[in-house]
Parts: sequence; C-alpha cells; structure tokens
Amino acid sequence: MSEVIIAGIGQTEVGEHWEIGLRELAIAAIQDAVRDSGGLKPQALFVGNMLAPNLSNQAHLGALLADYAGLTGIEAVTIEAAGASGGAALRQGYLAVASGMVDVALVVGVEKFTDKIGAGVDAALATTSDSDFEAVQGMTLAAQAALLMKRYMHEYNVPKDGFAGFALTAHANGANNPCAMFRKAIKPETYTKAEMVSEPLNMFDIAPNADGAAAVVLTRRDLLPKDFPHPLVRIAGSASSSDTLALHDRKDMLYFDTAQISAGKAMKQAGIVLDQVSFFEYHDAFSIYAALSLEAVGFAIKGRGWKLAEDGEISLNRKISCATMGGMKARGFPGGAAGVYQAVEAAIQLRGQAEASQVTGAKIALIQSLGGPASTAVSHIFERFEA
Repeated sequence: MSEVIIAGIGQTEVGEHWEIGLRELAIAAIQDAVRDSGGLKPQALFVGNMLAPNLSNQAHLGALLADYAGLTGIEAVTIEAAGASGGAALRQGYLAVASGMVDVALVVGVEKFTDKIGAGVDAALATTSDSDFEAVQGMTLAAQAALLMKRYMHEYNVPKDGFAGFALTAHANGANNPCAMFRKAIKPETYTKAEMVSEPLNMFDIAPNADGAAAVVLTRRDLLPKDFPHPLVRIAGSASSSDTLALHDRKDMLYFDTAQISAGKAMKQAGIVLDQVSFFEYHDAFSIYAALSLEAVGFAIKGRGWKLAEDGEISLNRKISCATMGGMKARGFPGGAAGVYQAVEAAIQLRGQAEASQVTGAKIALIQSLGGPASTAVSHIFERFEA
C-alpha cells in the first residue's frame, strides 16, 4: 500500500448561502484545494453528498462537478452514506491512491440545505433512517437522538445539564474558526436557558444544518511538488463499519459498535494506541452522539462519556482535545460535507496552521464520521511526520 499524503485542502465558510448554488460551493473548495496542492491534476473525483437529489433536485454530482472543475474525462462518482458521506468519500479517495490505481485523487464534500426550507428539509433527512419502520412513523433524527439521550440520562443518572460541556467546548473552539457558522463562546447559563427542541435536547444539543463545501487532494509522497510548502500530513489509517439502520434492531442502543470497530481498525492499521492520539474530531451532530462516541472509541467507560465534558472542556486523566475548531455544533453540520471538513480541520491542526485554535504539539488525529446513529462509521488516523 502506498503512503497517502494530504497534498491540498480547501473549504468555504459554513452557513446559509442563499445566493450560491451547490456547484459553485463545491468548485470554490475544489479550486482552493488544487491550488494548495501546488496545482496537482486529479485523475479521480469522489464526491461526498447526502441529500442533493432531495434538496437541490440534482443527482449525478460526479459528472457535474468534474465538468465545472475543468476535469472532464476523469473518473468521477458520488458517495452517499448519510452523515458519513464525506468520510466515506475520503476513504474511497484514500483507497484509490493507496492501491496505486490512482496517482492523484480529489475528494470534495458538498451540501446545500437552504435549497429547501421547513418540512421539506425534515422529510429529506428522514430518508437516511429506516423508511418502513422509523420515518413512516414520523420519527425525525432529532426526536430519535432525544429518545437516546433520555434513555442514557435515565440509565446513568445524568443531571439535566449533564451534556452542557459539549456545547460549551464546541462554541469556545469555534470562536476562532473563520469558517465556522457560529464564532462566539457561550456561558453555562446560556445553555441552561436554551429553548427545548425535543426534550431533553435543547437548541445547543443539536448541530445546525448548513451549506458548505470542503475538499482535499490526495497523492503519493513521491509525486508532491519539489517545493511543497506545507508540513507533511499522511493518512495512516482508514476503516469503515456498518450496523443496523433501524435503531430498535440493535442489542444495545446505547453503544455505538461501528464507532468502536472502525476506530479500532484504523488505529491498528496506523500502528498506534489511543494514548497517542492528540485530538479527536467526533461527530457531534447531537450531544448524545459525542458522549457515545467517546465511550465507543475508548476514551471513557460506558455511561461516563458525558463526564468528560462536565467542566466545559473534554478532559481525561490526560487532556484530549475534541471539536478543536468548533465541531459540528459551532462550525455547522453541512451534511455530506461534514467528514471532509473534519479532514481539512485535522490537516490544518497537524500542519500547525490553526493559529488561535492550535492544539499544542499535535501529531496524530482521529476523525470519525457517523451516518445516522452510527449505522455507518468511518474513521481515519492522520499523522504529521517529517520528510
């Protein structure tokens, strides 16, 4: 397997881009990533998208974006895995380069939520759950997460504001991210007084749906431009796992098996243990997901993930940084682009370019994307190393 390098990164601001179309968002991120790579020419394009056919009335994004990026003729496909679409597209790009079948791969994640509003968005999101046994009953993703959180709080005696630390951490870190949707820290009392969305989830327990695009260029080390200006970041491990789509079909609804399996396989491939991870970019679409991910990956024992954020920062017997540039809660949740944003942010951290958000001494990152309540989990290990 060839060594896969993050050669270029690009991203747009996350927010409500009413005036910009889906393709324009994607092309902006693609152009920045290719420029950042020193002008490498991609041979394959992998597009992570979740809901374009439903929200933007546009499928076949691979051909569309290859065309508008001036890359007509290359291999170009769309990858869909609900909220893990971006992570899944990154994995396909990694596999293409690692196998030697592709020299340079371009991965872009893009989503345009504001092409529809209101019930249309909820109906589109519901297509990522089990249509026959969940969506048809009126179950939304937020309501499902609320039920999970309620059961978790009951099982483990969690106080009403027990999840506040996840929102406080995200917003504190997002304040310094120029591409984040929300760039302001919040106080504990702000969380406590927040409007309830689906009890016990309040508005700070839910990442906002948003528009955005992020892109990375992947290549082999020997193909980098000779004057490559950035510290080298490689993908040292990559793995994906799947579980039942319907939550009620699982043996234990309060344990994300796929998060454990994919993270474990990625770390084994990279030859590292958990204590070597400098920071963890979890999939905090809902606060309960953050707690369950921390437990599944191994940072906390079952039922104690919420305690890691009790003081407004994620901490263990040693400090572990999470949601370092705001996570999905403060940066925003751009659907199928979310996993690629994680990749861009991890590369920025490992390059030492995160400025006020910089994790001191960051060398190894674990990023993880989830599709639904971990029906799909895609994990990657990024590592900074010297040439």
